Amino acid sequence: MDSSDFNIAPQDMPVTVRWLNPIGCPTFDEPIAHLLHSIKQPSTQVEVVSFDMPYSPTHLEYRAYEALTYERTVRTVRIARDCAQEGVDALVLGCFYDPALEDAREISGETLVVAPCQASLQVVEHLANRFSIIVGRTKWIEQMRTRVQGYGAGDRLASLRPLGMGVDEFQLDHVVTRRKIIEQAHRAVEDDGAEAIILGCTIEFGFFEEVQREVGVPVIDPVVAAFKVAESMAGMKRRFGWRPSRVGSCEPPPEAEIQRFGLFQGAAPIGNRVKA
Repeated sequence: MDSSDFNIAPQDMPVTVRWLNPIGCPTFDEPIAHLLHSIKQPSTQVEVVSFDMPYSPTHLEYRAYEALTYERTVRTVRIARDCAQEGVDALVLGCFYDPALEDAREISGETLVVAPCQASLQVVEHLANRFSIIVGRTKWIEQMRTRVQGYGAGDRLASLRPLGMGVDEFQLDHVVTRRKIIEQAHRAVEDDGAEAIILGCTIEFGFFEEVQREVGVPVIDPVVAAFKVAESMAGMKRRFGWRPSRVGSCEPPPEAEIQRFGLFQGAAPIGNRVKA
């Protein structure tokens, strides 16, 4: 056996990662691009995109807003297909609810599809036995608990603690947001037995280091976790040929059938695009 058996790519071959903010406005594109630029490997090529939609909420806190997912899922799937056609190594779906993850993976070709909740759970599994998730509002808890249980991590979930804040508030006053996260993180550790904390929204980015120092346990930023998992997996795809499986339950729709039905045609529904 030699290196050719693993389809090994040159070490310096850059990987490409696309981060999708699954909303139709560019509010968080620049700040997230700035964060990703600060943590990426020098050779990694990154772009942050959001949907081209005439009307869109700035968040998906409500199931009624997420009902736009019926349209939004189609848009996400088209962007996943575009990633496959453009040779993008990994796509991150930038919402902690992990919307349309399974749908996007089915049609992403050789593009790996990563989502923040699942990635954060994968990271925290190596760091602690029990964890708590800091969410924005009580409204989110039931849907988020269901996601965590679906990933098989429900028995390690110590608690879900709300901040009493909506998505659009997280980045308005960093002092207030930081104080509330620290308060709930302390309570999760001291009252609920959490050994690590996950920030349960991608727009809670930028706070984990100070919270971690204050509380004294690992604090997982889902933007950082999802991106670094995607970047690492993209590198392993290039290095070892570990691409998405396309047999059994991972079988994609037949290309001939997609063409016959006239599905997923035209340009990908990308509105704003920022290079990181």
